[in-house]
Amino acid sequence: MTVELSVRGLRAGYGAVEVLHGVDLDVPAGALTALLGPNGAGKTTLLSVVAGLLPARSGHVLWGERDVTHVPPDARARAGLALVPERRGIFSDLSVRENLEIFGGYGQPVDAAFEAFPVLADRLGQRAGSLSGGEQQMLAMSRVLLRDPRLLLLDEISLGLAPRVTRRLFDVVGELARSGTTVLLVDQYLSDALRLADVVYVLARGEVAFAGEPAELAGKTLPGYVTPVAAAGDR
Repeated sequence: MTVELSVRGLRAGYGAVEVLHGVDLDVPAGALTALLGPNGAGKTTLLSVVAGLLPARSGHVLWGERDVTHVPPDARARAGLALVPERRGIFSDLSVRENLEIFGGYGQPVDAAFEAFPVLADRLGQRAGSLSGGEQQMLAMSRVLLRDPRLLLLDEISLGLAPRVTRRLFDVVGELARSGTTVLLVDQYLSDALRLADVVYVLARGEVAFAGEPAELAGKTLPGYVTPVAAAGDR
């Protein structure tokens, strides 16, 4: 498979604390790559560096054939990178309609959001911050559906949500990957992440502890997890 995103020798952190210690990672084009690991492993830090929100201390971020290590985040976004952060990234004081208009561009159709998440059509006049947690995450995911990004970074989209809502969000992510969007997904919800993933990386203490296909993890206990990974037929 062609590599869309390549991270090489990446070191990054906050203040005097280094979180990533020379990480190497390849994300295939048009596929879904799951980045797993316990809290504090460095997953969100890695996404922040790839999105340009946190500078790399050393190493390189290569997107396509371009070194974007020092490219500003807004330039990466204009080139087709989208990040849905852990805390959802919506405009809480604006209505659902206003959020969708901002995400898609004023005057542009927003039907794709309603097709994926019909409940949003019934909430257009409601303040986004007053939505349930699941509805807020659906609204945040609508940005992706309306922008059609080339590279999508997702950080813990299932955090704190009911299994039914989580399954719908992951189904939408799977549809995006099948349509050709390159996805790098960070999550601790192992069953759905592994159900959708083409490639899996496991981070532990800022280093890559595993890289391979989901089937290779069956029966293994990942660093920071209590139970072994279920086989595909058990999920």
